[in-house]
Amino acid sequence: MPHLSRQARLLARNYVQPNGFQAKSSSTTFQCARSFSVSRPTLEDVAITRTGKPIIKIAGLHSEVRRQIPLNKTKLIRAPGHTATVFGATGFLGRYIVNRLGMKLLIDCVKVALAEVIGIQHVQDEYDLRNTASIEESVRHSDMVYNLVGRDYPTKNFDLEDVHVEGTHRIAEACAKYDIDRFVQVSSFNADKNSPSEFFRTKARGEEVARNVFPETTIVRPAPMFGFEDRLLNKLASASNLFTSNHMEERYWPVHVIDVGMALETMIDDDGTASQTYELHGPTEYSTAEIAEFVDKEIIKHRRHFNVPKAIMKPVAQALNRGIWWMQTSADQVEREFIDQKIDKTAKTFADLGIEPAELPSLTFDYLKGYRSSAYYDLPPQTERERREEKRYLHVIDDQ
Repeated sequence: MPHLSRQARLLARNYVQPNGFQAKSSSTTFQCARSFSVSRPTLEDVAITRTGKPIIKIAGLHSEVRRQIPLNKTKLIRAPGHTATVFGATGFLGRYIVNRLGMKLLIDCVKVALAEVIGIQHVQDEYDLRNTASIEESVRHSDMVYNLVGRDYPTKNFDLEDVHVEGTHRIAEACAKYDIDRFVQVSSFNADKNSPSEFFRTKARGEEVARNVFPETTIVRPAPMFGFEDRLLNKLASASNLFTSNHMEERYWPVHVIDVGMALETMIDDDGTASQTYELHGPTEYSTAEIAEFVDKEIIKHRRHFNVPKAIMKPVAQALNRGIWWMQTSADQVEREFIDQKIDKTAKTFADLGIEPAELPSLTFDYLKGYRSSAYYDLPPQTERERREEKRYLHVIDDQ
């Protein structure tokens, strides 16, 4: 029998299964009841985390958290007893990692800042990236913290330095203060302190800050992601996407957002990912023009793109970014069009997590069908149409 601390034995002996819970927020109230099988946990159900904290591997359990967290606070409680906090849970990637965790997490008191409780209720529990106390309150009972907070363009309230560096520093300090077991910092491909892009520079400084404050930080650098509500396929399929500055020659390795969410979920069970850096990219490199060709074939339309010189496009983009409140473009996004993706060969990849990433062409139909006109809506994917077209011709081999 493994040696267990007195705290672990008390947790196993004193655990009582709950029948339900009620949670309140400032704007909504919801109630959820869950049925559990009544069984007293044994010593085999107690796991010791990387930092020596005992957790009980019973569905929906974190009894110490239940006694201490107010009912108007929420947490994601994983079936083996893990408690995860996700910052940036309502972003594009955030929704997918919360969904992946939700498949295994029993929602008891779910803490996702300004996020959805999967299948139950929308909970508004605000935190402020400049308010250290609200960040500490969000992580103090967790053993896993994901930082997905990011900004693709500056705003009047937060510039890229505020979000990617200062915000990361506060979250990492909170994790270090409460001795959190695992901290995953989601950065970006091409993160480089010497990059001409401010976005890539601040992402690299955010990685450095996170590792300085919390040395066991896991760094994740996803490539440009595609999926529902993405800014890649949907942007190329949109009729309003008219202007480019690099003739759409930027090259990168697009990755399916569900694969990235799966990788982040895997890390919660694998302590070997601590202190590691992961480059999560797709299996094939494309240029933006090649992806635009896929998109045009799938939506059965031809989207026109006009090239505007960088010297003109950057100041125009900067003026649009400052002058209107909704997102159009920014000067830094124009700069990024001229930077191809570079992969760190020393970083780990999907293969180290046992995941095979999906190919882009196999999924474009699912994400772009809505852009078709009603006349072509029910046609099969373009790959199937191409196979049918092949059968219409008799191929003659010259040497026969």
